[in-house]
Amino acid sequence: MISLINAQDLSRAGVRWSPQAGDRFTVRTEEMTGDVFTVADMVVEAREYPTGTLLAFNGTTEWALDSVQLEQALWLPREDQLRELLGSSFRSLARSSTASYQVLAEIPGQPERLFTADDAADAYAGALLALVKAAHH
Repeated sequence: MISLINAQDLSRAGVRWSPQAGDRFTVRTEEMTGDVFTVADMVVEAREYPTGTLLAFNGTTEWALDSVQLEQALWLPREDQLRELLGSSFRSLARSSTASYQVLAEIPGQPERLFTADDAADAYAGALLALVKAAHH
């Protein structure tokens, strides 16, 4: 799973989230650090309102937690979601001899580059962060 630091960096860089069933997130509060939730129609449902998106906790025992605004949630994208966001910049994913993961990506205007991490999701996140930063320049 992607690290909280990489998820925060992607959020700060402007990567936006439209919650779908199966998506994971945490709530940006000190009390809930480390608690991971999954969007599911029966448990955590994304509800659209004119004032914004709410993540509603339906019939759960999550200590009186009824809902949180989308801005209070930090998306923890999966590998497949990160790969999809990389789009045509993605070249390959490989496991090195040291058991780390390497994502090869081509950032526009730059030569192909390897992004390495202990978790595949974090390697993808590094590549996506570089892509987003390059797009803002």
